[in-house]
Amino acid sequence: MSLILNVIWFVFGGWAVGLAWWFAGILLALTIVGMPWASAAWRIGSFSFWPVGREIVDQSLLEGYEEPVTDTWRLFLNIIWFLLAGWYLVIAHVLAAAVFALTLIGIPFAFQHLKLAALSLAPVGKAIVPVELASEARHLDARTRLAKLRS
Repeated sequence: MSLILNVIWFVFGGWAVGLAWWFAGILLALTIVGMPWASAAWRIGSFSFWPVGREIVDQSLLEGYEEPVTDTWRLFLNIIWFLLAGWYLVIAHVLAAAVFALTLIGIPFAFQHLKLAALSLAPVGKAIVPVELASEARHLDARTRLAKLRS
């Protein structure tokens, strides 16, 4: 089912959204200052092509540990991103989601735009993984936190 939804998504605009993000990533990479955000733009672009069946998770969830210095750096980069670009990208994706939600057929695509809005809010330090992997990573993280609380 996700293959069919991804193909429909791609045909009706996913390709344009993905290409726009990749182009933005190239522009960011050309400016030396934009390098930290270029990989985030490319990640969002690849997610924009085929979003159904994939999920956004924190990189630290996949790594299994938190690194205070890295997390602080990611927070700083995300704040800069939000102030310069994130807030209006979020608004654009939420508006697109509202338009798609007007029809029954568009509701699954509205959810994909909401996922893109969440990723556009703070993309640094995020990973795109299959839904099953995200679920398993959350499960293992919860088990680890519970073990720490019990000891």
